[in-house]
Amino acid sequence: MNRLILILIIVIELTGLYQNTPKRLWHSMMFYTQLSNAAALLSALLLLLFGPLTWIVSFRYLAVCMLVMTCLVTVFVLVPTIRKPRFLLWGRVGFFLHVLGPLINLISYAFFETHVTSVSLFIPPVLTLIYGIIMITLNYQKKVDGPYPFFRVYKQSTAATVMWILVLLCVISLISYSVFAFC
Repeated sequence: MNRLILILIIVIELTGLYQNTPKRLWHSMMFYTQLSNAAALLSALLLLLFGPLTWIVSFRYLAVCMLVMTCLVTVFVLVPTIRKPRFLLWGRVGFFLHVLGPLINLISYAFFETHVTSVSLFIPPVLTLIYGIIMITLNYQKKVDGPYPFFRVYKQSTAATVMWILVLLCVISLISYSVFAFC
């Protein structure tokens, strides 16, 4: 059963990523959504090929936490801000990357996979913070715009940027703990 679910995850992730990335691969990799789905694809492939080695299990845990974060940010931040739920949640790319991928990966991890030890709890928040710092720096240097509204340092106050980062860190920390505790 686990092998079939991992193959399903690989197909879902390839489908979602392919629909969104071929022509703009490097540009799309600045999105947390793309990174989380690419991590899910790679971790599922590694788990399928090599089994539940400790580092692969930790990588799967990271990918699942990132995907849950992707789903929650899309539903509670991007949909109300951008106001395009059909595109973000139900369009071809949005459905695969924001809904189906996170859901299937979470179900697979919760019910069919080996789980991490408590040492891994800090991996998702730390890597998410690193991503956030990189994106804020690139926005500050005007090398990128966004890709999310909370990174646009010139379109909001410093306090708003700091508040967003703190809220998002709390969310990913809660996700990390919840996936660990309930799975």
